[in-house]
Amino acid sequence: MILDVFFPNRCIHCSRIIDDNQLVCELCFEHIHFTHYNYFSSNNLKERCRLLFPIENAFALMQFEKENLSRKIIHELKYKSRKNAGKVLAEWTGEQLDFKNHKPDLLVTVPLHPKKLKERGYNQLHLFTETLSKFYEIPFSHDLIKRNHYSKAQALKDKQHRLETLNTFSITRKISNQHILLIDDVFTTGNTLATVAWEILKVGNNKISVLVMAMDE
Repeated sequence: MILDVFFPNRCIHCSRIIDDNQLVCELCFEHIHFTHYNYFSSNNLKERCRLLFPIENAFALMQFEKENLSRKIIHELKYKSRKNAGKVLAEWTGEQLDFKNHKPDLLVTVPLHPKKLKERGYNQLHLFTETLSKFYEIPFSHDLIKRNHYSKAQALKDKQHRLETLNTFSITRKISNQHILLIDDVFTTGNTLATVAWEILKVGNNKISVLVMAMDE
């Protein structure tokens, strides 16, 4: 297409021209701080979640350190309308996360409030989760959990406000005896994930595991 000639896709870090389905060039890819967590073993994400709610397993794709490339990738996905970044992140996840013979029963995304969804135009977790669903052959749900209150993004809150659970959630239908893989973009305090997890845990004999794109150390 003529737009590709005049406005080629560029690496979000160094601006080199790259293929349309990429986010970063090969050189910059080497600078992404992947966690290399083992989903089934003890890791920092699992231990921090365990302080908040019962958890089975946990995986974070990247470290979310200040000024690093993973932060820029998440920022592009959430605030720069780079919706396809979700697909790329899912492909990277598929290369690193092996469920072996213990796949979860359902992938569940943390929802946006309808007002926030309208403002952004998309939920940054949807394409990510749908791509993983196809890759692992696990069903997904974007509407199992409903966000009841609108508030500004976690990243824009100070630490004290993040520690308060201002956003409350409700479950939209009864679900029981399921192993749910709860999916979010960035783990910071864990309060959002904990609130959603308890909604799922209290309605049936369910189990919770967690997958996040990045983890704030």
